[in-house]
Amino acid sequence: MIKSMQEQLLFLYKFMRAPRQIGSVAPSSAFLARKMLEPVPWNRVRSVAELGAGTGAITKHLAKTLHKETKVLLFEKDHQLRGQLSARYKNFACYADACSMEPALRREGIESLDCILSGLPFFNFPPELREQLMHQIETSLKPGGLFIAFQYSQQMRKRLSQQFEIERIHFVPLNVPPAFVYVCRKKGAADGH
Repeated sequence: MIKSMQEQLLFLYKFMRAPRQIGSVAPSSAFLARKMLEPVPWNRVRSVAELGAGTGAITKHLAKTLHKETKVLLFEKDHQLRGQLSARYKNFACYADACSMEPALRREGIESLDCILSGLPFFNFPPELREQLMHQIETSLKPGGLFIAFQYSQQMRKRLSQQFEIERIHFVPLNVPPAFVYVCRKKGAADGH
């Protein structure tokens, strides 16, 4: 309980200092984490990245769900949060910049990712940064790979549909603020899913 409260206060502090980068006043809820992880066939996933891992609100559920041989890359820009993630998840590789996913994959010996989870507030970013991230996500995912992102509005729906097949959008009211989970698939699935 105390740890949870400390995470919430830290998150709020980070939001106050950089609202466009953090995107929310509170860490993701367990309801949101479950909705993010639910569509993934974890028995077949051998490589996954989480973008904007923050305080690890989704990461802790991910760690319990994974196949033990799955390689995990966490991306978190905030130095303090990234340090906490590295200390807590020693088997996961932590990187600062999701715009450098391709070099991180090469460093980890991963050809392409089965799944990318994202908590990045895309709509808050300048258009050129948003496009750079979208390019990295698309090129890092294998054909037919899953891209699952939560957003606090449906403003990214049109943009995501240009690059991915949106399989479904879940509304998660039990989160602060309520969120939309986009379940997207990279076009060109080799195995038809």
